Amino acid sequence: MLYAFLILYAISTLWAILSIILYGNRPARSIGWIFVVIVFPILGVILYMLFGINRKKFRFFTLNFNAKRRLYDLNHTSENIEEFKHKFDSDKFGRIAKLLENSSGFPAIDGNSVTLLKNGQDTFDLIFKALHDAKYFIHLQYYILEEGEILDKLCALFQKKVEEGVEVRILYDALGSFGWKDKTIKKLKKTGVHVFPILPIKLSTILSTLNFRNHRKIIVIDGCVAFAGGVNISDKYISDHSPMGIWDDLHIKLEGSVVDHLHRVFIKDYYFASNETLLTNKKYLPKQTKAGDSLLQIVCGGPDLKHLSILHQYVTMVHSAEESIHIENPYFIPNRMLLEALKMAVLRGVKVNIMVPTNSDSKMAKNSMFGNFESLLEVGVNIYTLKDTFSHSKVIVIDKQIASIGSGNFDYRSFEYNYEVNTLIFDEAIAIEMVEDFENNIKNCRVLNYRTFKERPVSDKLLEGMAKIFSPLL
Repeated sequence: MLYAFLILYAISTLWAILSIILYGNRPARSIGWIFVVIVFPILGVILYMLFGINRKKFRFFTLNFNAKRRLYDLNHTSENIEEFKHKFDSDKFGRIAKLLENSSGFPAIDGNSVTLLKNGQDTFDLIFKALHDAKYFIHLQYYILEEGEILDKLCALFQKKVEEGVEVRILYDALGSFGWKDKTIKKLKKTGVHVFPILPIKLSTILSTLNFRNHRKIIVIDGCVAFAGGVNISDKYISDHSPMGIWDDLHIKLEGSVVDHLHRVFIKDYYFASNETLLTNKKYLPKQTKAGDSLLQIVCGGPDLKHLSILHQYVTMVHSAEESIHIENPYFIPNRMLLEALKMAVLRGVKVNIMVPTNSDSKMAKNSMFGNFESLLEVGVNIYTLKDTFSHSKVIVIDKQIASIGSGNFDYRSFEYNYEVNTLIFDEAIAIEMVEDFENNIKNCRVLNYRTFKERPVSDKLLEGMAKIFSPLL
């Protein structure tokens, strides 16, 4: 038995190492995976097969993931928003917008209204009000739909809206919403709600799909009102059920031309999940009218795109900063490129501020996150850890002029593996309001000191070092 195990271990480990050498595109990551497959017999190879293989190199991945998802050409021009395309006077803003248009596909557009939603109760109150007012269709997409009060209320409302003649469509990530009960889904389908999982977990496709999750949070109502940001459908945002207390998160309500672009993200995902082409009908993409004065840009990221759009967004924002950077994120695990960009910002005189929760829903994520802090503190980055709440917000603001709110974390998963969507806001008033909220939250933070942090226990440093090896999985 032991002899057979050793043969299996040797063959599988050799195969994994050869695969890493042949298809690995970053030496540091390749070394990390080689360490994992050697140190953790069999388990390391399984982890590599699930999370480490670069499937973009393989033809079947290209066919399955790219061809279907390109029903919509993200570089198309739309008569719905053509008049709202913005011409930049500022080279700084223009460079950011042009890069992201070429990387992600959507240009910056005028004529929008943005409403900041700063806590769970306010967010869901406004969402439910908008859903009640729906006349034609409701399109909803979430990474997590979790059993509880919010989901029960949502399902009841959807049944009512279907009876009124409103079309309701739901997309959910099969892994993120794994706890959503089948009986609830079947009940919704029976009442006429169209419900589809994204990347369902099946034995036949688990190796090619498990590592790629749809992390987006989108609601589009009648093609003219939308919601996006970081909030999932969960009672964690309204009640103290979690060990970390009520979750804090930033969400936005959008009206205006940008709704067209956000809706097109949903429509591509819906086609991919359902094979239905119905939503290409123009009635789902109505002519847009001016709703406000905010200039916005949708940044769509995912493994089906040629470029790492979310990473491009964050790096170019950091490099464009001249005075200040404010980042709030629960999973601050930047890659080398972003880490060095932040250090360079400090060295050229930019004040860099990072806020993360003291506690995390993932110990490995927390250790990996804290493993980067010493080098950042050393160059002068200000790091604040929230003491009494878990902030799930994914926010970056530069120079109190440009802000981003969305689903994209500062980690490998959001950069390379997850389908994400952020909203880039070229609006000084919104940016200033977000910085003021950040500064108010500092009162509830512990400020990390470089000398003190450097003297933390060796055991902590070891855990952080181990966690960093697994950072591409987080």
